[in-house]
Amino acid sequence: MPDVPDGPAGPAPLGVVRTATGHAGVDALLERLADADHLPADGHVEVYEDVHRGLRDALTALDAAPTPRPYDNRS
Repeated sequence: MPDVPDGPAGPAPLGVVRTATGHAGVDALLERLADADHLPADGHVEVYEDVHRGLRDALTALDAAPTPRPYDNRS
């Protein structure tokens, strides 16, 4: 009979594909999600909160950036 370990299995990657966005900061945050693959479920919250905070900050920075008005660029 094969040797079957007692108790629950350890953490296993979910195999979720993370597609690069082209924005280095956002891509780094998305790669941070891979850290959760190697943690037990109770460690996921810290990773998810960290990524969420970083994505929220990136969006806030976009909102704060001045947007050029098309008529300001006259030749």
